[in-house]
Amino acid sequence: MASTNQLCLVLVIFLSVFSLSSLLTSAIFPKANVSLSIPSSQLVENLCNGKAIQNRRFYLNALSTPEVIAAIDTTELGTLILKLGAANAKATLNVYKGIIKKVYKYAILSFEMVSSKFVEDPQTANYDVAVIGPEIANCEKELINAKVQAPRLLAGNRFMKYYVSMGYEITSTLELENPNEY
Repeated sequence: MASTNQLCLVLVIFLSVFSLSSLLTSAIFPKANVSLSIPSSQLVENLCNGKAIQNRRFYLNALSTPEVIAAIDTTELGTLILKLGAANAKATLNVYKGIIKKVYKYAILSFEMVSSKFVEDPQTANYDVAVIGPEIANCEKELINAKVQAPRLLAGNRFMKYYVSMGYEITSTLELENPNEY
């Protein structure tokens, strides 16, 4: 049997791979002790043979936890499935938040850094503000490709691009106004 450290390592690798892939088309197993060696129960088998089941292999894998296998009736199985669904949604949200947080943390730090050297070195500030744009554009592209309906988030990304453009323009203007100083 694998040790806790090995399971944690596998989980970290698993979540890392999913954070690099399209989140909205992939499931994330949140810290579940998934063991493929445990045979499924008859309740799970019956459920996985149902008409609404789209990916039997996924269901068998997701429902192979000891708690699910030990379910004694449909009510208990249903409760566990719904809890697993909630845990999956939370884990997916946390990965999504992590990715978004990285992009926006980078943008925040970049804007703050640019503002601190804006007067002293507008040429460097000009470059630094320009490289924020592609990060925001990548975030916006992923949201659009995933058909995410989040108007406020899309508007926020659009506004970020406007601020990048304004930052680029003002640093260029400062450079042109004082060409001999830099």
